[in-house]
Amino acid sequence: MIEPDLADLDASTAVARHRSFRGAATVRGASASTLSEAVRRLEMRLGVRLLNRTTRSVTPTEAGARLLERLVPALNEVAAAVDAVNGFRDSPTGTLRLNVPTAVARLILPPIVEGFLQANPGITMEIATEDSLIDVLAAGFDAGIRYDERLEQDMIAVPIGPRIQHYAGAAAPAYLAAHGRPDHPKDLLGHACIRHRFASGVTVAWELERNGEIVRISPPGPLVATSIDLEISAAVAGLGVIKCFEGYLAPALASGALAPVLEDWWQSFAGPFLYYAGRRHIPAPLRAFIDFIKGRGR
Repeated sequence: MIEPDLADLDASTAVARHRSFRGAATVRGASASTLSEAVRRLEMRLGVRLLNRTTRSVTPTEAGARLLERLVPALNEVAAAVDAVNGFRDSPTGTLRLNVPTAVARLILPPIVEGFLQANPGITMEIATEDSLIDVLAAGFDAGIRYDERLEQDMIAVPIGPRIQHYAGAAAPAYLAAHGRPDHPKDLLGHACIRHRFASGVTVAWELERNGEIVRISPPGPLVATSIDLEISAAVAGLGVIKCFEGYLAPALASGALAPVLEDWWQSFAGPFLYYAGRRHIPAPLRAFIDFIKGRGR
């Protein structure tokens, strides 16, 4: 039997862990066809089928699952051994893969990423946005960014970005002039409201808080969308009241295109955290990113 190529083993492991050629290709920055060819070569060399493929799914065969079980720790050790060489460089090199919520990618990461990459020219960052809960390590990421209520157990968490954020309410001045300004959250039941639907299909109730009093409502409105940009444009056009992260509304509030609504009821929440497994070897690019974030917080 011809000895299998380490790169083919690594590629096949990625496909098996993601259970998708496309998903593995996205994370690894390769094409699905390249990964498919790697799996085909490995199966030919081993003389056994490792993955069951259909148009809808990719699942390991019994042989593939057995190989994956033994191979993942071994490949992690290989990666750790190679990464140890980074300690002898003037600056670290490699790829840092992060999984982050959409809001973090848009509102918090841009200045952090720019500064980090300028300070670490040998590092490439791959950032995937994901608002649903996934196992970031099983999906092949080095770390994730999540809010406190979504942090996984047994993870080390490092604060990143502002420590306090707000859910803000706003409406166009013309809308408020025509329909009046709500004085209490329950007044919103008589207003047109612009709602957000998450990729999961869920549209959550609006929650507003003041002095420990919490009011939850599901107000009516002319628009429910999955695009925050569309929702903000609709609010600026005077179609109704919007409620979302204050950071999304900041430009329109600053320009006067939107005016704050029920500002004393804006709910605050803790900012996000970078989290990673402390029991595993920390790759040099991730260690550099952790040090960079901690340095910004001093």
